[in-house]
Amino acid sequence: MSEKKMTSSRRHHLKSLVLSIAFNLLEAEAKQVIVDKEAYMSEHCPDLSLPGSQQELQDLCKKLHQQIDTIDEERYDLEGKVSKANKEIEDLKLKVVDLIGKFKKPALKKVRMSADQMLGALLGSKHKVSMDLRANLKQVKKEVKEESVEQVGDWRKNVEDKAGMGGRKKMFESEA
Repeated sequence: MSEKKMTSSRRHHLKSLVLSIAFNLLEAEAKQVIVDKEAYMSEHCPDLSLPGSQQELQDLCKKLHQQIDTIDEERYDLEGKVSKANKEIEDLKLKVVDLIGKFKKPALKKVRMSADQMLGALLGSKHKVSMDLRANLKQVKKEVKEESVEQVGDWRKNVEDKAGMGGRKKMFESEA
């Protein structure tokens, strides 16, 4: 089936219909909230009848203070539950972000720079001294030891002398 484009007048008409339906729903919801509030208040808050004597007023005040205390305890418990739930939600959000792996490290490009260029980039105009790293290196000369065959001797003789317990014993005897 070929899809036809909707004309602007048709689109405007549909949009106005949707808005009018939404407006009616919002009005109905607001009226329902008012009715629910009145029902809750009539159920939980009886009409206030002020007694005439002082003793009855004191009793009424004590009763109201007890109700306030119980409501404060409930409010405190509910605040604790809400804060705990919020903390769990934040932890779960962090786990989701970790699982998704949103944050990827970008691939770094290799940049070839000399030491002078690097110091110039880091320090800016303060860098005026050129730094030649190879000039500061210590010069070391290798000495090659040449051992003659006569000095080394026969290695088999040396091994046979020290081999086994006899060799160890000879070492200890010679020291003592």
